[in-house]
Amino acid sequence: MSAKRERIMPAGHWDWSMPTPLSQGWKAGDFLYVGGQISADESGRVVAEGDIATQTRNVFEGITTVLREGGCTWADVIKLNTYYVFDGADDELTEYWENMTRVRMEYLADPGPAATAVRVAGLVYPGLLIEADAVALLP
Repeated sequence: MSAKRERIMPAGHWDWSMPTPLSQGWKAGDFLYVGGQISADESGRVVAEGDIATQTRNVFEGITTVLREGGCTWADVIKLNTYYVFDGADDELTEYWENMTRVRMEYLADPGPAATAVRVAGLVYPGLLIEADAVALLP
């Protein structure tokens, strides 16, 4: 017998620039899986190009929307993966990462989830600086 599943697609949420079968999230068994969230408008166009703090807030608000739609909050998040783009000078990396992390900390409950942050060369659309996905334990 397979676990009950429910697709999460919040109204008015960002979507890809072309039709895809991808989902913003899935409730499956005891978990809510939040797909990768980016700083994009409803048509998939990048929002706040070059601004890591604003893009981080947009990404984390996207996660918040999917969590809420799935019946969860940030307190239910048990795993967080963050992928970020930085191609500046090495001596600027700490400030960049801290600007991103300060915004992330506004959302994370204490104790926070198990988390991973990975610096990447690029994301799906030029101009994106951050993408994050999450797993929550349903209350």
